[in-house]
Amino acid sequence: MPYLPHNDEDRRAMLEAIGAGSLEELFAPIPEELRLRGPLGLGPGMTESELVAHMEELGSWNRPARGRPVFLGGGVYDHGWPAVVDHLAARSEFLTAYTPYQPECSQGTLQWIFEFQSMIAELCGMEVANASMYDGASACAEAALLALGLKRRRRIVVSRGVHPQVRQTLATYLEHQEGELVEAPLVEGRSAWDGLVDGDTAAVIVQQPNFLGLVEELDPAAARAREHGALAIAVFQPVAAGLLRSPGQAGFDLVVGDGQALGVPMAFGGPSFGFFAGRQEHVRRMPGRLVGTSVDRQGRRAFTLTFQTREQHIRREKATSNICTNNSLVALRGCIHMAALGPRGIQEVACLSRQRALELRDALVALPGVHEAFPGAPFFQEVPLRLSGGPEAVRRLRLRLAEAGIAAVLPVDRWYPELPGVFTLACTERTTAEDIQRLATEAARSLGMEMAL
Repeated sequence: MPYLPHNDEDRRAMLEAIGAGSLEELFAPIPEELRLRGPLGLGPGMTESELVAHMEELGSWNRPARGRPVFLGGGVYDHGWPAVVDHLAARSEFLTAYTPYQPECSQGTLQWIFEFQSMIAELCGMEVANASMYDGASACAEAALLALGLKRRRRIVVSRGVHPQVRQTLATYLEHQEGELVEAPLVEGRSAWDGLVDGDTAAVIVQQPNFLGLVEELDPAAARAREHGALAIAVFQPVAAGLLRSPGQAGFDLVVGDGQALGVPMAFGGPSFGFFAGRQEHVRRMPGRLVGTSVDRQGRRAFTLTFQTREQHIRREKATSNICTNNSLVALRGCIHMAALGPRGIQEVACLSRQRALELRDALVALPGVHEAFPGAPFFQEVPLRLSGGPEAVRRLRLRLAEAGIAAVLPVDRWYPELPGVFTLACTERTTAEDIQRLATEAARSLGMEMAL
């Protein structure tokens, strides 16, 4: 039986208070075709043991990523993490902690957030970072809103190499901001800015590495932004910091991104956490929380929320975005992960991911009909390839690899129709030489069958 705490008298009193004569009258605005008029068809009830057995059976149908080679990327990667991440993030002090607004009883939470901010700022080459965001897409959209408000302009120029879902999120955020979203095309897989950045541009946005896996040239984007007084915003893959120059070193004003690669499971695409870093001059316009250090009455180091420009109770309509109950527990995993690896550990992960990607590229381009999609263009951990047989051949290769227990092949023509037959494969430090050999062997069999047809 459902738990309904209200009796008939309670319901009559509530209906009378809102001026409705009946439940039907209350629900009248809901279209008839959307109303439930019969049972849900859930079947008879189960005992606890029957329900557990049923759920275990349903769970057995899943094919988890762990235990099989995963070469899929596109924003979610099969990185590993030290055991200490699971252990510490599961402690009750973190699981039950909710708000850091009371510093006298939240020093532990405030300290790890401060450490998270410090490490993200260093990773991005920036001066300040906030206490995480919902995800990389919303972090990028918030950066665009900051630029619109700061520059009093309406134009955002975003590279077509930025993740398609991030660009969709940007469009959603800007729809009612009277903003103009302009896409910079890709030439040979990398951003081309000619004629797009002007005096009406509030921000230039580029992703490093881009969605196709290619390493972008950051200096031209930053230079175009500076030339026209716009902000330069980078969407950064944090593991790439182990090998590539940070956007801060390239002169960018804001750096955002998704932290899934920092100790967060793939989890069928989420949840993850976003990060947002910038220069000190923009600190009062940054969304969300910022944790700073101070001293208590005894002169001891203490942590507290600071620069609360987001607070509606302080600044009302001038407040920045209220990113409050965000994915902070997931960001904690990122904090522990970065602390456990340190700069050298992140560098080793980046180098190994890159090395495996090179080995994968060499193994596949040796097969008939497989070519580099952008010959000579540098890539990081994601390899863009092209099949001579076009999109249908890519689809068949993906399905045949899946049948062999290999998660691989991300066709990009879904978002880039101008790139038929192009797909990406991603490698991480968890990718082994045996995984690559197995993929190449299965791909050779599949392509051999294609040629026989």
